[in-house]
Amino acid sequence: MPEDHATPQSRASGLPQGLILLWSLLFVVWLVINSSVEPAIMGVGALVSLVVAVIFMRRGDVWRIKVTPSKIFHFIAYTGVFLVELVKANVNMLGYVYAPRIDIRPGIVKVRTSLKSPIGRLALANSIALTPGSLVMDLRGDALFIHWLDVKTTDPEGATRMIIGPFERHLGVVFG
Repeated sequence: MPEDHATPQSRASGLPQGLILLWSLLFVVWLVINSSVEPAIMGVGALVSLVVAVIFMRRGDVWRIKVTPSKIFHFIAYTGVFLVELVKANVNMLGYVYAPRIDIRPGIVKVRTSLKSPIGRLALANSIALTPGSLVMDLRGDALFIHWLDVKTTDPEGATRMIIGPFERHLGVVFG
């Protein structure tokens, strides 16, 4: 019988930090979507975010993330890297759009990730999909199949360095 009681306690121990993290993320998204800091809107947003966060926390272990200073630093660094890669991808797209002759080699490349957590893989796939010119089509095991607007290399290791290299280091520290 003691084993039965040990499992729920170990699950509950990660609840507050993960709940606060998820609530904060949802609340920031709420504020951005509503573009207002009126007390009524903030109150409703805080309550709705809390309810959704509690539902997500009770449904699975994905958001049970231990927050450390190192993870906060790497999340901020990841955000900076993502913004830089987003700008670079948009500038590349401008070059393709305004070029007198479109010289692209679209194709599907296979890259490998070392990320193990589902939320880390989701963050990586979304980071790739949000940068213009690339789209994650499938995820099988540790392999991602990415449609790349202008294939620079078909070598999986080279493509991995070029496409997910900037994101993976920081996401690996934050999510594992």
